[in-house]
Amino acid sequence: MSGIESFDAIIVGTGQGGKPLAVALVTAGRRTAIIESDRVGGTCVVRGCTPTKTMVASARVAYLARRAADYGITTGEVRVDLETIRARKRTIVDDWSEGSRQGLERHDLMDLVMGTARFSGPGEITVELNGGGTRTLAAEQIFLNVGARSAVPYLPGLDGIDFLDSTSVMELGRVPDHLVILGGGFIGLEFGQMFRRFGAEVTIVQRSTRLAMREDEDIAEAIHQLLEEDGIRVLTSTNATSVEALDGGGVRLHAERDGQPLTIDGDELLVAVGRVSNADTLDLDRIGLATDERGWIPVNDRCETAVEGVWAFGDVSGAPPFTHIAYDDYRIIRHNLLGDGGASRAGRIVPYTVFIDPQLGRVGLTEREAREQGYDVRVAKLPMTSVARAIETNETRGLMKAVVDARTDRILGAAVLGIEGGEVATVLQVAMMGDLPWTALRDVAISHPTVSESLNNLFMTLDG
Repeated sequence: MSGIESFDAIIVGTGQGGKPLAVALVTAGRRTAIIESDRVGGTCVVRGCTPTKTMVASARVAYLARRAADYGITTGEVRVDLETIRARKRTIVDDWSEGSRQGLERHDLMDLVMGTARFSGPGEITVELNGGGTRTLAAEQIFLNVGARSAVPYLPGLDGIDFLDSTSVMELGRVPDHLVILGGGFIGLEFGQMFRRFGAEVTIVQRSTRLAMREDEDIAEAIHQLLEEDGIRVLTSTNATSVEALDGGGVRLHAERDGQPLTIDGDELLVAVGRVSNADTLDLDRIGLATDERGWIPVNDRCETAVEGVWAFGDVSGAPPFTHIAYDDYRIIRHNLLGDGGASRAGRIVPYTVFIDPQLGRVGLTEREAREQGYDVRVAKLPMTSVARAIETNETRGLMKAVVDARTDRILGAAVLGIEGGEVATVLQVAMMGDLPWTALRDVAISHPTVSESLNNLFMTLDG
């Protein structure tokens, strides 16, 4: 057909999997089109990791400044300039996104196409260009890295108010007097603590019986406790029933808790109830590809879909929704296409860090998951009040927890809710990858005084 442009490969999405895959393919001599509907860099750079952690850093500075007297330091009044914080965030995002764009455009065999992609037939994608018009592209290999977006729940009255999501909340130019957050998952927790440290009153409304439902109950309870210590109102087992705009500005959330009605008034509402797949934007039915009941694109352990010549990876494939997992999917695809083959998701150890403060570093199985899978479990726990480095830095909130297989002495998973929790969890991840027994971390000499050194003490709790 005339007007169809042929490529060796087409990639939809410039996120942390799509961009490096495009570079790998053109470096291997394959003419590649990569399509992006928004800004180059994907969710991580534009709306996720980069901007949120930039603002988390500002919130921590405000927190430490208010605690200066705890360290024998005298300061004046702490004032938060959200416009300056926002400008810093925008500058970093702009620099990283533009750098990513330039990195793609410097390759002769690369064609960066800015627009919205939809399948128009097998091996064929039509792009509605951001600048107007369309282009139709064809390739024998098509890779889908389109990610996910904020979920919008059904809630009477929600369509009549200007609610915030995880992107728009970062564009506020002033600190709200009262930020109401619907959802007690990772996104709600990070923004809740952030804006509390900026000076807002914060209420988190969670329908489930506890926060952070992915975690073990003891970890979730510890998170709940530290947020309340920070002055955040946490309402679990609370079902939002409707929302309305107030005449003088702001919002009123109607809810039920323990069978009793309650209302919560605030000047901003952040909806943070999860993420939904962007697969519905692709017209997958035109190639005979169906999503699962949650909207994700099913794939095998090589990220291949049921349609030959089409791969899906990252969030849209139902993988754990983390940037580093999307990047690992890219490595699997690259190795199988351009390397020796045999790469697979099978047996992958999944780590993640929740950037509340103190951080929650997680890797592998929770205690609950390990027991459900039939392991004979032993559990090691250590409060951060017993960690020398935490005491020295006056950062003693939280705990360490490791789950081990009593039969093999191998580490199955861990949670580190504490200062530098993500870094410490990485040490445990490497031990798991090396198939080390827990005794190896009990007995190894680790530099003193570091947080990781406390892994000696953590695993000593299993002695006897």
